[in-house]
Amino acid sequence: MNNTPNSNRIVISIFGKRNAGKSSLLNTLTNQEISIVSPVKGTTTDPVKKAMELNPIGPVLFIDTAGIDDDTELGNLRIEKSIDIMRRTNIALHIVDINDIDNNSIKHMELLFKKYNIPYILVINKIDTVNNKFLEIIKSRYPEAIFISSTEKINIDILKNILIDTIKDTEKELPIVGDLVPYNGKVVLVIPIDKQAPKGRLILPQAQVIRDCLDHGIKSYIVRDTELESALKDLNDIDLIITDSQIFKKVDNTVPKEIKLTSFSILFARHKGDLKEFIKGIKAIEKLESGADILIAENCTHNTSHEDIGRIKIPKLLKEKTNKSFNFHFKSGFDFSENIKNYDLVIHCGGCMVNRKEIENRMKICARNTIPITNYGIVLAYLNGIIDRSLEIFNEGYTYP
Repeated sequence: MNNTPNSNRIVISIFGKRNAGKSSLLNTLTNQEISIVSPVKGTTTDPVKKAMELNPIGPVLFIDTAGIDDDTELGNLRIEKSIDIMRRTNIALHIVDINDIDNNSIKHMELLFKKYNIPYILVINKIDTVNNKFLEIIKSRYPEAIFISSTEKINIDILKNILIDTIKDTEKELPIVGDLVPYNGKVVLVIPIDKQAPKGRLILPQAQVIRDCLDHGIKSYIVRDTELESALKDLNDIDLIITDSQIFKKVDNTVPKEIKLTSFSILFARHKGDLKEFIKGIKAIEKLESGADILIAENCTHNTSHEDIGRIKIPKLLKEKTNKSFNFHFKSGFDFSENIKNYDLVIHCGGCMVNRKEIENRMKICARNTIPITNYGIVLAYLNGIIDRSLEIFNEGYTYP
């Protein structure tokens, strides 16, 4: 709990062919022996992650991927996993061995980076193994590249500085509530304590909202739903009430209509993805026929119970709302492939366990396949008849169509 969650870190992924020096570069950048380094090709078989502080940027997550040139059957699976890493990558380092420069491979990787809208740095490694004349020829061919030796630590500081400058130029993360509630405003967080509540701690969205309130000078008050009515009598001039989606209707009935109300999941729909597109996805529910296929996509993995939102409550409420039967499919973690054309609707969790880049790319996959996508909190607000109220706080055209 003392560490920044990986979903809040800048993700810097290292790509390249086998034996290009990806693992040695990760070890050099982190000053630790994180990845196994060997002259044998294909030593790194699965992504290796290292969270660290990159001054003056702050918390980042480095990911060392398997080589992209392994054409064996198992190697192809590893390549797929490496490509999947791109969906959550903020900055890419493409490492090339100066003794094995393949321009077609470089162009192919450039196209992939453009596909996922990833800023990237071409890094040509092992310059200590060639003479100066050859080095100058390669520099003239690739003037945009950074030339290093990860083993001899040549130009590593230059690479770090360029990496830091690239990160600074990337899009700033949107606040969760900091731009919705004024400085010194009041926010009430309604947190149910039930069988799914982790003992002794808050779940990640709750903790992140509290931190965002602290960062923006917003006063936050935390209560259970059982004490909410009493808390409302104690407080005046409340700017916003944020509730867990599973008790949306109960809280809506308790909170006076003049007080704005939304959910953690709806806040994260905006924070992690495109809220307007998620809202549009609701319209698809009204057009679904019986027997339609609905994908419930979660990022975290957990044991299910009779109170599970995605696997139990949403399917039950959808059936009650529409009087239709649907086929529900479930995916968790990073199991979200490009092949989703057989689904009629995707309902996604809040996405607190992954970064904005991953959610944005999942939404792009849905768009390419013309599959509508929406979010847990938005669906629950719609099914409980309070979608308009739950969107009032945004007041920027975020209305239910």
